[in-house]
Amino acid sequence: MTDTSLAHEPILTIDGLHKSFGPVAAVDHVSLDIRRNEFFALLGPSGCGKTTLLRMLAGFETPSWGRILLEGNDISKLPPEKRPLNLMFQSYALFPHMTVAQNLAYGLEMDRLPKAEIARRVEEIMTVTDLGQFAARKPEQLSGGQKQRVALARALVKRPKVLLLDEPLGALDKKLRERMQLELKRLQHEVGITFIIVTHDQEEALVMADRMAILKDGRLLQCGSPEEVYETPADRFVANFIGVMNFIDGAVGQDGGFSAKGLSLAVKTDIRGPTTLAVRPENITVATSGAGIAGTIVDMAYHGLDRVLHVRIAASQVPLQVRVAANALVPHTVGETIHIVIDPDRIRLFQI
Repeated sequence: MTDTSLAHEPILTIDGLHKSFGPVAAVDHVSLDIRRNEFFALLGPSGCGKTTLLRMLAGFETPSWGRILLEGNDISKLPPEKRPLNLMFQSYALFPHMTVAQNLAYGLEMDRLPKAEIARRVEEIMTVTDLGQFAARKPEQLSGGQKQRVALARALVKRPKVLLLDEPLGALDKKLRERMQLELKRLQHEVGITFIIVTHDQEEALVMADRMAILKDGRLLQCGSPEEVYETPADRFVANFIGVMNFIDGAVGQDGGFSAKGLSLAVKTDIRGPTTLAVRPENITVATSGAGIAGTIVDMAYHGLDRVLHVRIAASQVPLQVRVAANALVPHTVGETIHIVIDPDRIRLFQI
């Protein structure tokens, strides 16, 4: 049973971690506290440094500067096999000549645990991951999702204090990937181990993570819960990277009002001068009275529960995306002129 008094204690502290390859800083002085029993996501585009950071945590890369503290102990110079962390790779790397049970037992045998202890742990982890019926099968007899569970179980059976996952769902198709996201989250809660996952998939991070860190060019841009990062992105890059965001360039005058061509909005901000207004599609509504910002529907996309209208307005070179219910009483058509209203309490403003 988890000690709730320890729930918010950092189990892993990344202190000013830096890694350079020649003149290129792959990880640029990143500092983070990762909590005990937390599902933490490292998120960013290709080349942002997330995998290099994960490899430093695992011991496969040596930091140029900085420290890695596990429960207060500096493990920065320990070799991978001496660290109580396990890394699960995107390629599951299962032994093809071994059964599922033998694959799970292999790491424990290398640690020279007693046979009875190995058998007990393998049985326990097969129960948690629902692999008992596949114990005698070899990897070639398993589906992609089953192989993923075996690779995860093999990492968990050694009871690491932290499990590192490098794009673990990247090889799965969309439906299986979505199912395994929830499965991973369930397993993490059941085993009570800190998970750190590297992904470029923002939807995956939003679904699975308790907190996430957004990286770009090796630098940490923002760290927070999925809700915090989605609702209050720290800068334009984060706003654009997480979810769908509309941007309108304009200016905030001395009276505190945001204005752009054909658009004027009262806002609460200390910013003055050239400013970008950012607003999510769900925070724009279609007016029924003819008031609001005039625009023309140039395209529509059906998404099942909702429909996204692409609306061209004078203030933006790029059509705004507006999310409306798919079963709206008043249907919309391409070429139609409508009026939209932006919720001033659900916007973000970024100084240009």
